[in-house]
Amino acid sequence: MTDAQNRRRRSRWPVVGVAAGALVLAGAGVGVAEAAATPPVLNFVAATGTVTAERYASDEGEVYVSLDLGLHVIAGKDPFEIRAKRTGYDKPITAYRTVRKNGKNTQVKLPAGTVKDFTGLTDFVTITFKDKNGKAVAGYKTSFCGNSYSSARTRRDAPATNPYPTRCGGENPFTLGSVWGVQAGWNAQVPDQPASSAPLAKLVAGKYTAEASVNPKYRKAFGIPAKNATAKVVVNVVDVKTDGEGLAAARSADARSEPALALATTAAGHDRHTAEGDAGRQVSSFRSEFRAAASRPATLKAIPKTGPKPDLRSLPAWGISMSRENNRTYVNFGATVWNAGTSPLVVDGFRRTGTEVMDAYQYYFDANGKQVGSRPAGTMQWDPREGHFHWHFTDFAQYNLLKADKKFAVRSGKEAFCLANTDAVDYTIKSAKWRPDNTDLSTSCGANTVVAVREVLDIGNGDTYSQDRPGQSFDVTNLPNGTYYIQVVANPAKRLGELSTANNTALRKIVLGGTAARRTLSVPKVYGITG
Repeated sequence: MTDAQNRRRRSRWPVVGVAAGALVLAGAGVGVAEAAATPPVLNFVAATGTVTAERYASDEGEVYVSLDLGLHVIAGKDPFEIRAKRTGYDKPITAYRTVRKNGKNTQVKLPAGTVKDFTGLTDFVTITFKDKNGKAVAGYKTSFCGNSYSSARTRRDAPATNPYPTRCGGENPFTLGSVWGVQAGWNAQVPDQPASSAPLAKLVAGKYTAEASVNPKYRKAFGIPAKNATAKVVVNVVDVKTDGEGLAAARSADARSEPALALATTAAGHDRHTAEGDAGRQVSSFRSEFRAAASRPATLKAIPKTGPKPDLRSLPAWGISMSRENNRTYVNFGATVWNAGTSPLVVDGFRRTGTEVMDAYQYYFDANGKQVGSRPAGTMQWDPREGHFHWHFTDFAQYNLLKADKKFAVRSGKEAFCLANTDAVDYTIKSAKWRPDNTDLSTSCGANTVVAVREVLDIGNGDTYSQDRPGQSFDVTNLPNGTYYIQVVANPAKRLGELSTANNTALRKIVLGGTAARRTLSVPKVYGITG
């Protein structure tokens, strides 16, 4: 499972011209909060006129520039909302923008080529760096989705809350649907770091002007006036002396905190919103019906036949690789189980006094969200190993390696899990929770000093574990070459109640080859996906 990630790329140098508490329309001299009464659909602005960018160069000649131009998009009187979805992994992604007309929401299909994956609108902005003579030195394009952990109200009349997710989606190659949005009167940061180091590597220490503009096809599609689609920022590039390790660390820090891709943890729970663009789809685990009852809930004799329930679905293994350690060969992989149901999976653990074991119970709710009871769901165990130090639910998933005839070969040593909403798999399904509270181990798994734990997998969200440690990954040292299948099984003991168990298993084909000393691994595409 991914570790908690940095929430914001912070400049290591002070910037000039930022008015505390408000964005500034670059070159206009007025705060956004005092903008015109009828704002454009989208307003593209720079928060400040001058920034400093750090340039790292290694002794081997490798160059990396850490950049934060402070570019933002601000939504007008209505939210800016886009839904991107594919009906199958071998189907194209289609995207629609929600537009308010005559008091009703309508869905307008986006032009072909604007959405190619789930990271956002392709080539939304063009950024060009010019030297003091006005000569273009570097240029590139970046995508944009609107979802941002750092969004804030930019006008006093803007809605009080922002319903949209904090991440674009697409972290998982098997994502099915994403929702992107900017709340009315709120801002969203526009990514400015290029996909590769090459464009910015051309910059030497000195002063440049970065000219950024929303590309014409998006101006036309969204009705953005030309005057609201461009911004300029003076960039002072300074050299930072470092070694190769320091350069790699700077690049890694920026990659982890890229606004469009960052996994974020909300600071507090959000109740169901009624703001436009939300349509009541959020289901928060902080709502009253998800809090502990005043008296012990009924222990159900059987899983309820009716009413909302989670639906755990396994995705094919991904991020598959091979490694060798202590003369043994391992196949590493990522595995995701997600909830496509009508209720969150809510599992509470109650500690057996003086032990490292908790009794786990799954909780059930009716159509109105009222808690109707619970059932035993196995146990939770404290994991004291390095890199863990949290409570694991023991009956969530199982990973097997099968032979070509689909018979068992090897089992992964990973048999217990801490539930967390690490991946947005499909936020377009009904009641998907767009802003989950537990997105990493630090928010959901508890310390050894606790007496109880709650673990939740919200609707539309997935929980991904990477199997990259010996004992968790598959030890294939003594297996013969040939075809195998990585099997991901959700709810293996069927202790958890869900809508269906017919979709709990997924297979991913791999082929082992080579020699005992130098094994090889090939992973055929599935649905055209190589990940």
